[in-house]
Amino acid sequence: MVLIIESGATKTDWCVVDGSTGPVFVKAGGINLATMSEEAVETAVNQAFEVLGTKGFLGKVDDIHFYAAGLVSSGDEKVPALAQRLDKVFRSIFPDAAIEYASDLLAAARSVCGHSPGIAAILGTGSNSCLFDGEKVVRNVRSGGFILGDEGGGARLGKLFMSDFIKGLVPEPVASEFGRDFKVDYMTVVENVYKGGSPAGYLGSFAPWIMERYSYSEYVKSLVDSNFRDFFERVAGQYDTERYPVGIVGGFGFAYKDILLKVAEPYGVRFSAIIPSPSEGLVRYHCGGEDPVEKGTRMIMDATGIEDYEQARSLLYSYGSVRSAIASRQSESSIA
Repeated sequence: MVLIIESGATKTDWCVVDGSTGPVFVKAGGINLATMSEEAVETAVNQAFEVLGTKGFLGKVDDIHFYAAGLVSSGDEKVPALAQRLDKVFRSIFPDAAIEYASDLLAAARSVCGHSPGIAAILGTGSNSCLFDGEKVVRNVRSGGFILGDEGGGARLGKLFMSDFIKGLVPEPVASEFGRDFKVDYMTVVENVYKGGSPAGYLGSFAPWIMERYSYSEYVKSLVDSNFRDFFERVAGQYDTERYPVGIVGGFGFAYKDILLKVAEPYGVRFSAIIPSPSEGLVRYHCGGEDPVEKGTRMIMDATGIEDYEQARSLLYSYGSVRSAIASRQSESSIA
């Protein structure tokens, strides 16, 4: 049985895969390895396992793959310093499991490239990218974070907009609408950006509101297009995009993929995938053979009589497991 975990500071995606029941997906609280105590990490892990248990996961885990930002091993180090506390928790629960710790960038690369060479990019709140040779990351154009980089990400879009807003450069009616909806003032912005616990998250939180105005505000359209153009010119353009396709992972890039694809046209970029999360691709990468997600979807179709593949696949993700999806569907049918 394989356990795949993709962790962020605010949420963590857990997936358990075995050969007989299909994958089990769970979203749980974030595990911030930089700030959480061993006790807090243990609590977060146990809470996730409790939820997994309600979805049918009760078996032994043979392999664990844990991905998070900043997880990079140096030299012969098997457990990165940042993961030492988490490793103690995992070892206490699964002493015989083989455990791998890796970066979110490697997760993205494995998800969209599989075992083939390619370019992978994360376009979420922040952004990052790499050239993947089918086994490892061989080149990384530094992200720089939301202050020095993050081209194409939501936080950078929020930063560009907020910089204009506090200087009075956002045109009407967008400026008035923003002031009405968020009631921010200069000191509030400065406090959150320079003293807040998550400045990138704060700036990125405005991105959906900004994007809602893309279709009718020339100012917003120019700002959004410029953010994506900078990604292609300053980041993707440093890789050999004529030779390798580009795979995009991240909620921001996925949500606005139509705009992203339009902006990309002049650069001749070929896309291998644009997906919101690496979870499904990681399942294929680590489990090989028959796609566990497809297998689980087919199991739901066979048990419930659903003929639409996408509907059954959506049920698998909504309920987190084949068993829960089938039970829910059968319950709905009995009530009807």
